[in-house]
Amino acid sequence: MDRHHLFPADLIRAQQQWHDTYRALAIPRPRHTTELRRRLLRLSVRIHWHPFWSTPAGRTPAARVELRQRTADGRTRGAA
Repeated sequence: MDRHHLFPADLIRAQQQWHDTYRALAIPRPRHTTELRRRLLRLSVRIHWHPFWSTPAGRTPAARVELRQRTADGRTRGAA
């Protein structure tokens, strides 16, 4: 079953920022490494504990995968 979730806009933004920060850390010899790692950790916590995951739509592992896939390439469709 192909299911598309309607993610809250703040959750989508946080996941996009997570991807951006991760990419910034992945470049050779990144600048401000400590700051980027701290930001990545804060975003990870924000995403992990977002209230959406307590809803029926967010309780499936597929929802987390879909959020990561949808935001990895910059698409933002499906924001509530």
